[in-house]
Amino acid sequence: MNPLISFRNADIMAGDNVVVHGLDMEINAGDLVYILGKVGSGKTSIIRSITAEHAIGSGEAEACGFDLKRIRQRDIPKLRRRLGVIFQDFRLLMDRSVQDNLDFILKATGWKDRRKADERIDEVLEAVGMTTKAHKMPHQLSGGEQQRIAIARALLNDPEVILADEPTGNLDDETAEEILRLINKLNKENGTTLIMVTHDKSIVERYPGRVFVCSDESCSER
Repeated sequence: MNPLISFRNADIMAGDNVVVHGLDMEINAGDLVYILGKVGSGKTSIIRSITAEHAIGSGEAEACGFDLKRIRQRDIPKLRRRLGVIFQDFRLLMDRSVQDNLDFILKATGWKDRRKADERIDEVLEAVGMTTKAHKMPHQLSGGEQQRIAIARALLNDPEVILADEPTGNLDDETAEEILRLINKLNKENGTTLIMVTHDKSIVERYPGRVFVCSDESCSER
C-alpha cells in the first residue's frame, strides 16, 4: 500500500527560507500522527506544505496522490478537497450563521445540489453534536462549540486526512479534553487519518499515536 502522505529528504520552504531540512515522513491511511515541537520549530510549516501553502525545495513530497513539489496551481483546490483542516483560532466567518459557514465551504468546493448540501451539513453537525446550533451566529457560541463547528467544516468533503493545528490551544482544559475525544473518535471509529500539531506532550500520553519531534529546523520520528 502506498503511503497517503510521504516526504523523502524534503526541504520545506517559507518564501526563500528553508524552515524544515531533510524531512523523512510516511503516513498511512488510518494513522494517528503527532508533530511535537516548540513555537517556531517548523511543525506548522509541515502542515502548510501538505496543503501546498509552503513549497518543497529539494527532495520529494506527495499527499493524497499529488506531487507537492510539482503541483500545478489549478490542482491545489483538488488536493485541499481531500484534506480537512482544523485551526487553533477556529476561523469561522463571523458575519454568517453556522449553516451559512458550512454552506460557504460546500459552494466553494463545487457542491451544486441544494438538497444534498443541506443533508451533508446535517450529517456533519450531528457528528460533532451540534445539530441544534445551525441557526446560531459564531459569537453566540462558546469556544468549544466554535471548535466543534470548525471540526464539522473540516469533515464536509469526507477528507482522507484531517490536519489539526493546535486544535485545543484556545480552550480551557475541560473543553479541550472534549475536543480531543471527538477528534480521536473520528480517527478510531471512522478510520480518518489524523495529523495533529501540538506542543502538549500530555495529549500523546492520553491518546497514543506515532510521534514526530521538531527542533532546530529538523523533524524526526521518536
